[in-house]
Amino acid sequence: MSHHEHDHHHDHDHAGEGGDALSFDRKLVKLLQHWIRHNDDHAENYRDWARKAKENNFTQEGRLMEDAAEMTLAISQKFEAAIKLIQSRS
Repeated sequence: MSHHEHDHHHDHDHAGEGGDALSFDRKLVKLLQHWIRHNDDHAENYRDWARKAKENNFTQEGRLMEDAAEMTLAISQKFEAAIKLIQSRS
């Protein structure tokens, strides 16, 4: 069984708790920003373990993990592009 642990900080919209509800576009931007930070943390971890794998003669495995890091960062780029589109609507 794998254990997946994260230190997450989530922004929440609590309508009716004395504050104004966030607009849909603002919620979406906050969510995308959260995912970008999350992906960047994962990519850094993948690269770190890729380096460790290579140092321990797991070269091919390390390369695959580096590829996964790059793929993760590519996802973040898509999210960044989505944020720019949302902001261009304003």
